[in-house]
Amino acid sequence: MVFRKPPDGGWGWVIVVVSFFTQFLCYGSPLAVGVLYLEWLDAFGEGKGKTAWVGSLANGIGLLASPVCSICVSSFGARPVAIFSGFMVAGGLMMSSFAPNIYFLYISYGIVVGLGCGLLYTATVTITCHYFDKRRGLALGLISTGSSVGLFIYAALQRELIELYGLDGCLLIVGALSLNILACGSLMRPLESSDSLPPEKTCVNKVPDQYFVYHEKEKTVEENISILEKGYIDEKCVNNMPEYKQDSILNKNVLSSINVNEKDTYKKKVVEQTNFCKQLAKKKWQLYLNYWEETVVLFKNKVFSALFVAILLFDVGGFPPSLLMEDVARSANINEDDYRMPLISIIGIMTAVGKLTLGILADFKWVNTLYLYVTTLLMTGVALFAIPFAKSYLTLAMLSGVLGFLTGNWSIFPYVTTKTVGIEKLTHAYGILMFFAGLGNSLGPPIVGWFYDWTQEYDTAFYFSGFCVLLGGFLLLLAALPCWNACTNQSSKLPPNTYSYKVASSA
Repeated sequence: MVFRKPPDGGWGWVIVVVSFFTQFLCYGSPLAVGVLYLEWLDAFGEGKGKTAWVGSLANGIGLLASPVCSICVSSFGARPVAIFSGFMVAGGLMMSSFAPNIYFLYISYGIVVGLGCGLLYTATVTITCHYFDKRRGLALGLISTGSSVGLFIYAALQRELIELYGLDGCLLIVGALSLNILACGSLMRPLESSDSLPPEKTCVNKVPDQYFVYHEKEKTVEENISILEKGYIDEKCVNNMPEYKQDSILNKNVLSSINVNEKDTYKKKVVEQTNFCKQLAKKKWQLYLNYWEETVVLFKNKVFSALFVAILLFDVGGFPPSLLMEDVARSANINEDDYRMPLISIIGIMTAVGKLTLGILADFKWVNTLYLYVTTLLMTGVALFAIPFAKSYLTLAMLSGVLGFLTGNWSIFPYVTTKTVGIEKLTHAYGILMFFAGLGNSLGPPIVGWFYDWTQEYDTAFYFSGFCVLLGGFLLLLAALPCWNACTNQSSKLPPNTYSYKVASSA
């Protein structure tokens, strides 16, 4: 599809607003699942590790399916995908209210809601990047704050709804609210060229005719020679016969011409359809091969390779606090009367502040967005190491705020990806990176829960989480160092449309 130059405004601000509310509505409940997590522990009586799978799947399955989500958005567009995904999120939340056991929640809440959120996230990020170039960091920061504001509001909302209507009523009401995603998705107008039809659509509509003409005109040399020889022999035989026999043969040819023409027409159509299917299969196979070739080229970029390792380790270690912080406070025997605000709400509001602040910083020419992202990873690792030493609500609230702010680095992650591989490969590369992010989201909370079930305390679990995040940050920093880039550039050139991070770089 051919897009116009990003307008950096105009209808783009409508896209920002509807994308904000889309992420607010779809991610509010999954990110604030820590409130539901405590209710599910009491309702089903399962272990912490087993119960944590529900929230981790809801936040991870959509990212795991990011390559599929990217293909869907590229094939059908952001608007149809957003509308369809709105039905998925709302339906999954409502189905979860009827869950008889924890395994049902794995499907309804974990997979259905999670996959819908993944499709919506890819759709909102992709269409926002199409509408913005110079202000892309600000735009991405604004839309990504929707999920954080949703976390802040839904944490208190779900707790209040549980007290008034119970867990089942809470899920039904939250699911009904998610239907507003349909209205938001309908406003995601694609940025297409207005003076001509999209080339891809024109090609699809004309494919059969092209193949028919091709196969009618393009015959092999041997076929043409055989046709000429047959015609010459038939003519010679007819000329050697008596006149009355020639007339008889001509009459028979006229009478049988109708049946022959019908058979030839049928055979011709069969051949044409068969050849069309063969050509289409070859085309699809070539697209499949091109996809994997582009994937190999992406991983030849050292920064991109380190980026996928860093995002995997970051989500293994950095995601569990947003899911388990309420249970950490309860395990530390902190009195609920001391709660001035839910810890998850603190994480949510500070994540919104972090996303907006980091998104604005990313637009400054003197800021290297990769180094900024690495800094957030290293600081997150240090904050995770400090959680076992927090024994009061005040210290946990402070650490929740710090972790929430640093988790706001999600707003600059698409920006870093775009600068690393180029806007042309954004959808492909972002889908791969989100797959590993989803893998980390899915594994992180269960691992922390298993550590608790094994040791009956969270200290070891958060030491492990901090180590994972620090390791990912140091690996990414090593790949981005100027000396490393100098060595790699001498041996091989970077693939086209890539961005080399150096000290003097203005990301």
